[in-house]
Amino acid sequence: MEEMNRHNKEEYPPMHTAEHLLNGLMAQRYGCGRAFSSHVERKKSKLDYHLAQPLTDLDLRRLEEDINAIIAEDVEVWTEMAQKADVATRFDLDRLPDDASSTVRIVHVGSYDECLCVGTHVARTSEIGHFRISSSRWQDGVQRLVFRLDER
Repeated sequence: MEEMNRHNKEEYPPMHTAEHLLNGLMAQRYGCGRAFSSHVERKKSKLDYHLAQPLTDLDLRRLEEDINAIIAEDVEVWTEMAQKADVATRFDLDRLPDDASSTVRIVHVGSYDECLCVGTHVARTSEIGHFRISSSRWQDGVQRLVFRLDER
């Protein structure tokens, strides 16, 4: 297999893995797909989704509760390597950079999320910490979620 493209950014693994959990739940629960825009940092992160209506306070609370339940479950985070051509029906390859190698890495967070990713992650969800949505905003069909991780 050819070598994968090098990653140009060092993420904070707990926050980056929490992003995977939120993206997975949003896609499953609301059918909106993964965030179309993201800014993931150590202290706080934000993800933007296309949604027809805003999430309610109950929706936000359930997202937090469900992500924290997955974190407490101590789910394994693992990777697999594949050829783009072999996974083209499973993933949106249009999101890859133009110079992406033909070898891709798929990151799995248990059965809760899988996506193409070259970033850094924790080995188990129990390493993430406590997830909380610190703010949200819906405007013109875009739902922004800002989240943080707190020590347990």
